[in-house]
Amino acid sequence: MDRDKVRQAYASVADLYIGLFGAREQVDADDLAFVARHLATRTGPVLDLGCGPGHLTGYLRSLGVDASGIDLVPEFIAHARAAHPGVEFHIGSLESLDVVDGSVGGILAWYSLIHLPPEELDGVLAEFRRALAPGGALVLGMFDHDEVGPFDHKVVTAYRWPVDEISERLSRAGFVEVEHLRRTREGNVRPHVAFAAVARDR
Repeated sequence: MDRDKVRQAYASVADLYIGLFGAREQVDADDLAFVARHLATRTGPVLDLGCGPGHLTGYLRSLGVDASGIDLVPEFIAHARAAHPGVEFHIGSLESLDVVDGSVGGILAWYSLIHLPPEELDGVLAEFRRALAPGGALVLGMFDHDEVGPFDHKVVTAYRWPVDEISERLSRAGFVEVEHLRRTREGNVRPHVAFAAVARDR
């Protein structure tokens, strides 16, 4: 993934993106319930990776979760800090987390893996598994399709994935899938799939 290209693309539309997607009220109720179901009872820190404007980090904090956010885009982090005072937000990369092995209780990566080329996904999932404690939860949001492939996302090129392919890659990385939730196309909204998995004991 060309991280500079992704960062610059989102920075160029940050205000528009925040206006369209930067509040929990703009998130589908089923998605909020899915996130809460798998992360609200986690012990230890929960990382919202690719947190964008910080709205889901703030949602997790409202549920009593020790959540913090990480994103590549400085404009998103500045907004998140202003909108959610008292919550930690940092500029950083999800490919190399600055945490001790097995120290994280949960990870939310909500549409933050969509710009990764297929050959990079396994490495990122392995990094998530390194960070998570055994039994820690991983929640992903992805675009659903019947084959892996790129498409012209409104911001920068993104990828769609079949459910079975993501399930297989989660298993290879050391996770056990516990639930997935699919939603078909609704108007201009592309088909979506959310995954929840837990880290296996090594």
